[in-house]
Amino acid sequence: MRSALVAYSYLGLAILFEVTGSIFLQMSQQLTKLVPTLTVVAFYGVSFWSLSQALKSMPLGVAYAIWSGLGIVLTAAISVVIFKQVLDMAAIIGIAMIVSGVVFMQLFSQSATH
Repeated sequence: MRSALVAYSYLGLAILFEVTGSIFLQMSQQLTKLVPTLTVVAFYGVSFWSLSQALKSMPLGVAYAIWSGLGIVLTAAISVVIFKQVLDMAAIIGIAMIVSGVVFMQLFSQSATH
């Protein structure tokens, strides 16, 4: 069985590649620009491969919660910085709840890989 460090390293890579793929998804203009579209496919492919490697020693529910939760937070933050999109208070509170849920799960769940 792989160590938790290896599993979380793969999970971190999966998150980074998914977020980068999402940035290129925005830049692809609804998949109408070839290079950004191909970049989306490549980054999402590497993201899913990395996620599959993390799943060798992490439960699916835990890995997916972290992957999607942190992906949402990072994508929202990057959309504000790069694309100048505005988050209203409801979005900010929702994102804070996602972060709280991931932290809570990591601190108190017996399912999480430590």
